[in-house]
Amino acid sequence: MDMDDLAWQTSNYRGLSPRRVRLLLEHGHLDLVAQVAVERGEWFCAEGAVEELCQAGDFDRALSVMEPFVVTGWRPASYAKAEILLRAGRGTKEALDLVCPDEADGVSTAQCRIVAEMLGRAGRIDEAVELLVPRLDESPLLSVLVDITDGQDRDERVLELIAPLADHARQVRGEEQREYTLSEAQKLQARVLEGAGRADEAIRLLGQDMAGHRSLEENTLTVYAGLLARHGRLDELRQLAADQDAHTVLDIYADALRRHGRAEEAEAVMRDAIAADDWVGYRAWLSSMLLAEGRLDDAIVVAEPGFGWYDCSNLLAPLVHLLLDRPEELLHLVEHPKVVPHHGHEEFQHWWRAWALAGLGRVDEAITVAGLDRPWTDPRIVRAGLLRRAGRLDAAANELRALGTVEAREELCEVLVLQGRAHEAIAVHPTVAEQRVAELKPEPVPLGENGYSLEPPF
Repeated sequence: MDMDDLAWQTSNYRGLSPRRVRLLLEHGHLDLVAQVAVERGEWFCAEGAVEELCQAGDFDRALSVMEPFVVTGWRPASYAKAEILLRAGRGTKEALDLVCPDEADGVSTAQCRIVAEMLGRAGRIDEAVELLVPRLDESPLLSVLVDITDGQDRDERVLELIAPLADHARQVRGEEQREYTLSEAQKLQARVLEGAGRADEAIRLLGQDMAGHRSLEENTLTVYAGLLARHGRLDELRQLAADQDAHTVLDIYADALRRHGRAEEAEAVMRDAIAADDWVGYRAWLSSMLLAEGRLDDAIVVAEPGFGWYDCSNLLAPLVHLLLDRPEELLHLVEHPKVVPHHGHEEFQHWWRAWALAGLGRVDEAITVAGLDRPWTDPRIVRAGLLRRAGRLDAAANELRALGTVEAREELCEVLVLQGRAHEAIAVHPTVAEQRVAELKPEPVPLGENGYSLEPPF
């Protein structure tokens, strides 16, 4: 175990991935996860085990799991140990010593944020506030101030600190300047006012900002609309959608109508918007709402004009993703006569149909239509995934075991856990060292004077 390996694991989600650690923990294998963390230097195992142990109140064992990672000198491990100490309610000074750098090194914005958050979790709110006060013009320390004082009876103090920053943001916006370090001040001021029970004042201030175009950030409009929605100001919200950017606000208005038991009115609002301005966002909202109400065919009719569009505008994929765990409805969707291939790539439609068929136990049909010639995935891993989806775990395990590659062994680990063979699953899963050796190294390519490749992919 060393810092380089630990950094590689976190940046690439390797070792036993967070998903596989969760699977082990969900099946009751905390002891095994803790053991693997220490013996194999598996960071995500350490994180998962520590969280479970802390929730169970076993802080001493959590510290013993984390300590081998701390001694490497890797800073995230020191932060994790500090968290354990704070959650245990002991060693506040030791916890802060772990996260506070030597003063001679100076304190970066990121380090200041971490120390303030630690002080907040230790209940030393006033110390955290005083640490942040001289640096509130540094993004994102103002939001840290609001987060750590939320619900801590410090609203008046925080509002005193935010008010001049928010006023300055309004002033520079009025002068057509930009000071992005203050761009969140107006939204945060409204948030604290709302939390302090002064929602009307928050609405008034943001309303004036919107009317006078005095906001530095575009999403302040979304924040204002959400504020109106939470406090039942639906008439004002409707007018906001008419006066401002309806593409930004109308879905918030429609959601608010639904929450107030006015679903039919919300649907009518969005259908009228589609008739007047056939924007993809309106269709996306309405099709998702209809699907949530169990009206799949109606959702298909609304989304179908966008099934052939590209990238984020394609409306087939969002419906598919909502139905991945509902195979019968998924199959109905992908076999619907109005469904066309996902922006011209038939392999996506084939794979979705195969996934639905496998979920219904029709695995032989699924394998036939899966499109196993995709160059980026070994067909045997695809086949094993469909077998697993159909509940044929023995067949999936045999397929993966015969393949034997690093990727196959990673997938086999999950199948074995589902079969109740967790120790075997850990034994078969590749180590971090094996994963790093197997990682594909790109072939060197000639570069132009600008540093970019002269050959595709550029």
